This record gives sequence, C-alpha cells and structure tokens, in this order.
Amino acid sequence: MAGRAARKRLKQKMRRVTHPRRVPRRASSSADETGANRWSPILTGSLASEALDAVRAISQALRASPRAQYQGGSPGPASEPSLAAGHAGQAVLHGYLAKAGLTRRARQTSEALLDEAAEAVSEVSLPPWFYQGFPGVAWAVAHLDDAKERADADPGEDIDAALDAYLSRSPWVGAYDLISGLVGLGVYALERLPRAGARHMLELIVERLEETSERTEAGVRWRTPPGFLPDDLRAKAQEGCYNLGLAHGVPGVIALLGGVCAAGIAPTKARSLLDGAVSWLLSRKLPPDAGSSFPAWTAPGVPAVPVRSAWCYGDPGVAAALLCAARAVDEASWEREALEIARRAAARPPDQAGVRDAGLCHGAAGLAHLFNRMYQATGDACLGDAARFWFARTLELRRPGCGIAGYAACESRSGEPARWRDDPGLLTGAAGIALALLAAVTPIEPAWDRMLLASLRPTGWVAALPPSSTYGR
Repeated sequence: MAGRAARKRLKQKMRRVTHPRRVPRRASSSADETGANRWSPILTGSLASEALDAVRAISQALRASPRAQYQGGSPGPASEPSLAAGHAGQAVLHGYLAKAGLTRRARQTSEALLDEAAEAVSEVSLPPWFYQGFPGVAWAVAHLDDAKERADADPGEDIDAALDAYLSRSPWVGAYDLISGLVGLGVYALERLPRAGARHMLELIVERLEETSERTEAGVRWRTPPGFLPDDLRAKAQEGCYNLGLAHGVPGVIALLGGVCAAGIAPTKARSLLDGAVSWLLSRKLPPDAGSSFPAWTAPGVPAVPVRSAWCYGDPGVAAALLCAARAVDEASWEREALEIARRAAARPPDQAGVRDAGLCHGAAGLAHLFNRMYQATGDACLGDAARFWFARTLELRRPGCGIAGYAACESRSGEPARWRDDPGLLTGAAGIALALLAAVTPIEPAWDRMLLASLRPTGWVAALPPSSTYGR
C-alpha cells in the first residue's frame, strides 16, 4: 500500500517522535486536554495488589521475549509490527507503563518497540488495515507522540497521503469495518486531528460509507458481502450478512461517525448516516427473554440468535459504541438505550457470557475494561460492580507457569477443539490484559481504548465527562 520510500521516511520520522513523559508514580489523578480530572482506579486492596503484580509480570515477560528484539537489528520472521499482535501494540502498553511510572525503562522499551515496528514497515509491504497493517503502526506513533503539533516531528504525513489516495477510490470494494476497513482507517484519522490531511481522510471515509450504505425503512445499514465471510458463516448467509459486532459491523460505524460529527467534519452527511445507523441498529434488538440484546449478525431468512458477551461481538461492545456516539452528539435518548443495553449485559449470568480466556477482544479483561469505561463515564453502580467482577475473573484466569506471565489465549474454530497458545499481543493476548489491569489500578486515563472505539478524542464524549473524583469510591 504505502510505497517503499514512504515507509522508509516513516521509519526515519518515527525515530524523532517524543514519547510520553514519565509522571510521578503516586500521582492521584489524570487530566485531559482541558485540565479536568476524570479517571479513578476501580480496584483497591488485595485485588489491586494482584493486578499490579500481573501487570509487572507481563511487562517483564514481554521484555524478556526473544520475539521482541528490543535491542535493534534487522527484523526477522519473528518480528511482528502490527498493533493487534506485535510491536506497535506492545509499545502502547509500555508507553502507558511509562506514564504510570510502574516499571523501569518503560519509556525506552516503548521507543525501541516503535523503532522495530518502523523497521518492519519500511522493509515489508503491509496491508492498509488498522489492526494488522501499517495504519495501526502509524496510529501507535501518533498516540504516543507528545509533539503532535510540531510539523518537523510529524511521522505520519506520508501515511496520510497514501491513505488519502487509497480512500479516493470509488466505487469502494473493500471492507467497511474497524478491523480491516473504512472504520479502522477512520480511527487512525481521528487520532491525527486536527491536521488538514486527517480531516480530508475523514471526509473521504464518510463519502465511502455513504456510497456503500443501504437505506431501508428501518434505517441505514452496511452489508458484508459473502466474499468477506468465513466459510461456516458464508454457508448460512450466501448473499452476505449485516454484522452487529463492534469489531466487524455497524456499531463500529456508529462510534466512528459520532467522532466525525463531534469534529464538525462533513456534518450533514455524517449526521444523516449516524441517525440512520442508530435507528437500524436499535430495530435489530432481540426479544427481552433472549440471552442477549443483539445477535452477532442478521441475514434474510436466517433466524437471529443470541451471542456471547464481548468487545468484538455482543452487547458490551454495542453499548460502548452507542454511548460514544450519544456523548459525541449529545443525544440523551441514545445514552439511555446504551445504559439499558449495558446494564442488561452486566446482569447476564457469567456462565452464559461465553468467556474462556482473559484477552481484550472476547475475554474477561475486555469485558472488565468496557464496564469500567462506561462506569467512569456514567457513575452507574451496576456497571462498576460488573467491572470489578470481571477484573477479579481476569485475575482468576491467571495460571502461573503457563502462557505469558500466566495468561494463554484460547483459539476456537467451528468444528475444532479449542487450542491454547502463548499470545503477547494487544488485541487477544497479554499486552491487552496488562493495559486493562493498569487502567483499573492507576489514575491514568486509558485513552489507548480509542483504538477499540470505547472512547473518542476529547472533542467528543470524553470532554463531557464530569470529574473522576465522583467515581470509583
């Protein structure tokens, strides 16, 4: 996607990025860009101690892994640069460890990991996908950069230009989702605001979303063509489906469009799409006696069935996305819907949630963090209780001597037995678990979850949050 020369320039500029400054270990609050405190640790006592121990153990294990190649050198087959599974994601973890002051040399480790990711980007052609491609690496650089406004320290201008050309293609034939499509590129562009290039990318993304949308009596929706579906799902939905998961479906579009509207970009088109998407999403709710509020997907002639609780698919992810959009455009009715969905998910019996491991994507840490994020935003006690429960479950799932610092990831494919593996990554592995636990025990606001569309830039819903001193008590 990005040319070799552009990738090399990205690598050179990444080396000049100013990384997060270390803050005092005993800092009592986290401040946003307006100076308002808004985040409080949700775990105390023995659970907080266990969580800190797990975070430090994960950090140490990742630093010791030969996979990381922290000391430089040419990337080899084991050098994985991506945000989801590789060096870019681990750099985000160590950047936040540096902010919290919890581990030694975290800042240097973060810098070294970004350098390794940049080296790989400069040498290997990566796809234009957010989580597994070069935009995610560039997102990590932008997110960890304290010098966002300095033109001579901008590591992403060539990436912006390459993505601008890519997004100018019409008609759009790629995916629209967060993981590997338009929504993911929008998350990258939101992180790059207020640069003019980022605004233009978002304008193009709104155009592509509009041209690929389907307007119905129920609202606006996006179809996932059969060619983008796994074999088992394609056999059921031969004409494609309409996805209701945050990672792959319409909820991701809703959260992104909320951020676009909050930034004042393409306001008429973006708001029309947003209103229609929320209307369509809410029309897909399952009956009250179903196991979940939403299915994973719908297709003509195929019964909609309940789905597990997770970030990628399920009610917690849907609720977080809808809350983002509600706060971004100040729609109280959407916020009430989001809270109803979130409370129902919080009350779901744990043995019906489908949780097998601890990762962010579909595990206990992901549920804990989503409930924590929504609790900090609303002060709703049942969401706080759910967050504490799932953090406790995350710690229960740790098995010393197994996996990475006691955590292994479960892979389960249709018709095959579950397989457990070591996973150092952010999305499904140890790095993401450590980030969620870190947010539970420190006053450092976890802005990294913008990559999950669980929060937006302070121009959107986060700016509206009341001081965090009212929460976490």
